[in-house]
This record gives sequence, C-alpha cells and structure tokens, in this order.
Amino acid sequence: MNLRHRGAARACRACAATSLDRVLDLGKMFAADHFPPLEVPVEADPAHALAMDLCRGCGLAQLADDDTVVAEPRGVEPQALRDQAAAAVAAVASADLLTGHTVREFGSPHGGTWIPLLTAHGYTETRTEPADLVIDSFGMMHAPDQRAAAATRAAALRPGGVLLLQFHTLPAILAQGQWNALRHGHFAYYSPTALTALLNAAGLYPMTAWEFDLYGGTVLVAARREPIEPDATVRRLLAADTTSLDPSTVRTLQTAADRQARDLRTWLENETAKGRRMFAYGAASRAVALFAHAGLRRDLLTAVADASPAKHGRRMPGTDIPIVTPAELVAAKPDRVLLTLPDLLPEVETALPALHDRWVVEVPRLS
Repeated sequence: MNLRHRGAARACRACAATSLDRVLDLGKMFAADHFPPLEVPVEADPAHALAMDLCRGCGLAQLADDDTVVAEPRGVEPQALRDQAAAAVAAVASADLLTGHTVREFGSPHGGTWIPLLTAHGYTETRTEPADLVIDSFGMMHAPDQRAAAATRAAALRPGGVLLLQFHTLPAILAQGQWNALRHGHFAYYSPTALTALLNAAGLYPMTAWEFDLYGGTVLVAARREPIEPDATVRRLLAADTTSLDPSTVRTLQTAADRQARDLRTWLENETAKGRRMFAYGAASRAVALFAHAGLRRDLLTAVADASPAKHGRRMPGTDIPIVTPAELVAAKPDRVLLTLPDLLPEVETALPALHDRWVVEVPRLS
C-alpha cells in the first residue's frame, strides 16, 4: 500500500515512520524529465509540487510526493560517468571482491551499464536468477517504495554474494549546496546512516566502501547478506555523518536554492546588458529547477546545447529556452557558456575546442 498518495498520511519511504520534517520546498515546479517540443506553448507546461522531507526515524531524506507521469528523452551517458564506473570496478577487483560468476544489474533510467566491464572479469549476466554480484549504480533512488526496493536487491543476491550500490551522498549535497539534486522521480537522497539502516532492514550489511569525486561526492558501498563487521572506511563515513540527520542543517538547501537562483539571474542580466550572448550546455534534470527557480527566458539565455539527439528541437520545461546541438552552439559563437554539470568540463573542452575560453562552471556570487 502506498501511504503517500490519495489523501493518506505521509509516511517514510524506508521505515514507514510518520514523523517527517519538511526541509526543502520549491513550490510548484516543472517535471525535470519532460522536455516539450518547441511548438508547445510554455503556458501549457504542467507544474507539480516539489519538496524534500527528512525522516526523524531513520534519517532518510526523500521526495515528499510525485504525481508526474512523463517519458524522459534518453540522455547521453557522460564520459565522466563511464570513467568513474571503470575506476569503481577496478577498485572492487583490487579488493578481491569480484569472485563470483553471475551478475545482475538494477539499472538507472539515466542509462549506462557496468555489464561490459564485468563480463571482462568473467561474469555472465542474469536478469531473473539470484546472482553472485548485484550492481545498482544510481538506480534504487528511483524507487518510490524504498523498503521494497532494498528487499528486492537482497532477494537478487545469492548467499555469499556481494551487492555494489552507488549513490550521490547527502553530506556532499549539503556541503556544496546542491539543492537542485532534488527532482521528480528521485525518491531518496542517502546519507551513510540512512542507507545503512535501509540495507540492514533488508538483511544486507555494508562491509566496505569507496569514495569518488563524481557529482561532488559519490560513494560505492559493498554489502553482503551475512552479518559482517564494517571496515574502517564505512565506520569513518558513519562517524562523520552528523549534519545530514539534523533538519535545521538540511534546511540550508532552501537558502542555497534562493541564493543561487538570484545570483544566476543577476549575472545573466548584467552580462546581457553588456551585449554578451549567453548560452548554456547540458539540458540536465538539475538545470530544470535552476532555470525555473531563477525565472529565466531566452532573452537572458539564448539556448542550451546538449549531446542527446532526443532533446534537440525541444525546450527547457517552464521556459522558452530551446535545446540545440553542440554544433549549433559552436556556430553561434557565444560569449559565455554556463556548464550546468561541472563533471562534463573535461569532456566538452575536448569535444568543443572552439569554446575553450567561454566556459563558466560557477556563477559569480553576489557580494
């Protein structure tokens, strides 16, 4: 039974507790995976409540509600994500944890797969049977029922097997003010404490973990079905996880949202007043909330380029800003290009050398 809809009392997606604190509220926001065709009027774009709650019981930060039903245009997996996947598999192999023969992957709607990397280590993919190795890279966060999702992954793991689960950490989101990590379709934002509680409830026990710079702070945790003492890395992550359980600290994301939106709009107004042509790169889900919260239109931001053919000829939801090809971006000879995903910088600098001195990764803050 889904307790979060049809008028029922709100309950935690992981532990079912009803003591939830609202820590971030963006009001009515446009769906982050719905990119309308250019000819559809902006006024026709539906808006949906977008807010984050923090559970007092287990500490899970979570999407409050989601009534969006849209088909997301398939994006192109960034090189940074592919590189990080290779680094992660190499790290797991170095820890002698790639000892089985079968692998099952719970994929992410955003694309990307680790299966080719693991078949190179002798694994055979299975999609229905319990496996020696279960992979989840940014997948479980897309499940509305987090408790059921964790149980499904536990059931997919053979005794003695290893679950590898990768997630963007809530402590990193807080430290960098990444408020626009909140989006429709992303139902959970894990702290090490909350994720450990969720896995334990499903009979899974973290034993080690690896940290990566992707998205400003990503963790890959390895867990087993058999009780095991966590290693020093897991213990350190748990010991350091103090602020992500405090509602007043998590509420700083609200301040970050308002400040970043204000700074972005002011910067664009100042730059366009000087006659500069302003573009962006990356029609990413995180850019949807940022552009909408800042109230942007194409008089301030001419267009957004993206590598995904599925997004070309469309526009950013809630705005009249079109999505163009990288070739069109280069041909436009922009004065500045705001990069909405900083992880893409090495890739776009290599792919688009004509723009080498135009990239803006961080909008100047107001004094």
